[in-house]
Amino acid sequence: MEPNEITYQIRGAAFRVHTKLGPGLLESVYVAALKYELEKRELKVQSQVGIPMIYEEIKLDLGFRLDLLVEEQVIVEIKSVEVLNEVHFKQLMTYLRLSNKQLGLLINFNTNRLEDKISIKRIINSHT
Repeated sequence: MEPNEITYQIRGAAFRVHTKLGPGLLESVYVAALKYELEKRELKVQSQVGIPMIYEEIKLDLGFRLDLLVEEQVIVEIKSVEVLNEVHFKQLMTYLRLSNKQLGLLINFNTNRLEDKISIKRIINSHT
C-alpha cells in the first residue's frame, strides 16, 4: 500500500475516533482506539514499537517508543495537549530519523474539532 493511501486511512480512522470519543482523554486511550480502528480497516498496526538509539558504535536502549507504526511505513504520534509545540514536531522527526522511516503523522486529539493542517500534521523525513 502506498504511503498516501495509508495516511488517508489513518486520517479517516482518527476522525472516527475523535467523533466517538471527543477531546480531553489520555493519549493512551486515543492510541488504543486508533489502533483498533486501523485494524478494522485491515491495516497492520504495531503499538509502542521500540526504537534503538545508535551513538557511534554503541546501541543505547533508552526506551524510545513509537505510539503507532502502520504498515511498517508510517509513524503516528498521538498527543492530547492544548497546542502542538515545536518539541512535538522535533520528537516525531527524531523518531523518523532513528527508525529510518520517511513519513509520520502527528495527531492532537485535544481539540473541539479534528482538522487537517491544525490538529493533524504530516511530517516528512528528507534524510531517508
